[in-house]
Amino acid sequence: MLPTSTDVLVVGAGPTGLAAALTLARRGVGVTVLDQLAEPPITSRAAVVHAYTLEVLDRIGAAAPLDAQGVRTPRFTVRDRDRVLLSVPFHELPSRFPYALLVSQSVTEAVLLGQLADLGVRVRRPCRLTGLTTTGDGVLAQVDGETLRARFVVGADGLHSTVRQLVGIGFTGPSEEESFVLADVRVRSVLPRDEAALFLARSGPLIWAPLPDGVVRLVAAVAVAPAAPNEAYLQALLDERGPRRRPDRVTEVLWGSRFRVHHRIADTFRAGPVLLAGDAGHVHSPAGGQGMNLGICDAVALGTALADVLDGGPDALLDDYTARQRPMAEDVLSFAAGLTRLATVSPARRPARDVLLRLLGAVPPLRRRIALRLSGLSHRDRTPH
Repeated sequence: MLPTSTDVLVVGAGPTGLAAALTLARRGVGVTVLDQLAEPPITSRAAVVHAYTLEVLDRIGAAAPLDAQGVRTPRFTVRDRDRVLLSVPFHELPSRFPYALLVSQSVTEAVLLGQLADLGVRVRRPCRLTGLTTTGDGVLAQVDGETLRARFVVGADGLHSTVRQLVGIGFTGPSEEESFVLADVRVRSVLPRDEAALFLARSGPLIWAPLPDGVVRLVAAVAVAPAAPNEAYLQALLDERGPRRRPDRVTEVLWGSRFRVHHRIADTFRAGPVLLAGDAGHVHSPAGGQGMNLGICDAVALGTALADVLDGGPDALLDDYTARQRPMAEDVLSFAAGLTRLATVSPARRPARDVLLRLLGAVPPLRRRIALRLSGLSHRDRTPH
């Protein structure tokens, strides 16, 4: 049974919603988390947690248990078939986490759920939000026919956010969308098992990311993605875009799926006591592995601001949140779109692109700058600790 009131209602129990709830709970704030799914998904697509995100998770006690379950990768490579065009050195990052952590999103969610459970917070599911009414002291939320009063509402309910729609926040961007196939597979491969790779191909990018237990996550932009990609389909993708001289061989498909993404951003991240975080506020290509990471950073920044306001701080802290996080989202959208454009340049321009990437990789300050950008650490100075 739902409570009749709460300090903060968090809608959505993905990594963003869970991180926001954990941030609030650690500050002693009453928080209620809803999700419309009966069970957490096990076929989630995000597979990388970057250095800055680990620093952010460390503030709420979630970095260590997550770190213990992932693959640490000290470098990231950009490739054109057998050629390494750019090697990004994460091991040189100015961080206590000088690597990217490759771990399934379902594991990230399980860690956050476990931390919340230790604090006595559980996700209420399946629950469907059907209405939001702003009052003088907060919000009245309609949930499956029941009314719940909250001081604040966090919309962390993804691309098709009910929260965003109910409060009338616009969600703008290009009309076109990208189709992606993703799968966890076992492969025979000569590629290093301690680095992720982005293969650039005329037909679209292919992300190759090793996960624990010998699993490899594949994500590829395709014209029309099948609902359940099989071994033959994924093998054809690797043959077309992956290593050529010593090609990968798929030996087992553990699961596969598809998704579509737009490049969109919310007009604002705040409508009075209602605030947005994660995919509810911004969506873009998975190239560069930035989406979930930005969502988690949104969540901890927002949770911290809400806790400070509920502790007597000025309401302007919430305006500061949207003023800071929305430009970061714009930057990430531009970055992800640029990576996709790099992958899909015309054959006539590919030699120039490859030379440019190799030149960038040969200049240490530029290589470091790219590492800071991919890892999220370039945003560190913009965010209060």
